[in-house]
Amino acid sequence: MIFEHEIPIGSKLYFGESAKVKRDIEFRASSLLYKEGFEEIVTPVFSYHQHDSFENQNPLIRLNDSNNHTITLRADSTPDVVRIATKRLGRSMEHKKWFYIQPVYFYPTKEQYQIGGEIIEGSFGDSLKITIELLKTLNINPILQIANIQIPKLLSQKYGISLEVLKSMQIETMMKSEHKWIENLVTMSTKDDLNDLSIYPDDIKYELDKIKKEAEKLDYKNLIISPLFYAKMRYYDSLTFKMFIGNELLAMGGEYTIEDLKAAGFAIYLDECIRLKLRNKEEKN
Repeated sequence: MIFEHEIPIGSKLYFGESAKVKRDIEFRASSLLYKEGFEEIVTPVFSYHQHDSFENQNPLIRLNDSNNHTITLRADSTPDVVRIATKRLGRSMEHKKWFYIQPVYFYPTKEQYQIGGEIIEGSFGDSLKITIELLKTLNINPILQIANIQIPKLLSQKYGISLEVLKSMQIETMMKSEHKWIENLVTMSTKDDLNDLSIYPDDIKYELDKIKKEAEKLDYKNLIISPLFYAKMRYYDSLTFKMFIGNELLAMGGEYTIEDLKAAGFAIYLDECIRLKLRNKEEKN
């Protein structure tokens, strides 16, 4: 029996204090993003292109349009923001920085609210800087992890470590590699671990140096270097980051390419931020 007040598992309900916290976060974020030169965009809930973003398409919620073409509910805002901004709006404007505050949807009934931004022709540093500023505005100080998806891709293509092993972080399997420098990648975690890159082959060294240069620009205490982290979105193709407290993933972003267009972006997971703010408020009381 389904009671009249029940909502599907995974759906979101905000009211009273939680709705107030949600609105406050959205206001603070939008105010900062406007100040930083972003314009807002709200993309359609339905999309033709979501399948291009996901390696595993099982979470997509599929429907059909009036011509029986497959469409999905929006599960990722990035590809639609980029395509609409460059191909549809690009005919009439040249704006490069766009932000959104909207939910995404996953099978069967999961909603996830996000605050995100896309910087057309932007850099990793651009997207990371604004993400740090946004979370600082919200008085949230998470751990920051920096990675480079090209490193696991190279290990898979040239050095005998399969992507499945890397995705599931099978440490024992990696340690058995004939390439002894892979052990250093497994244990790498701090800026200091990037000081001497001479033990690595040139292609790995080149990608590690990208991480090193970005890390050296940062004055951020809770920083972790994770060269083997594999971001699961198809379009990420270089430096990536994620920010978390405990098991709560609060933000993610990086550099990517969509249809030969280079860009950088980020997403802040609003539901996790709301939950964290409410929990901190309860603990203070």
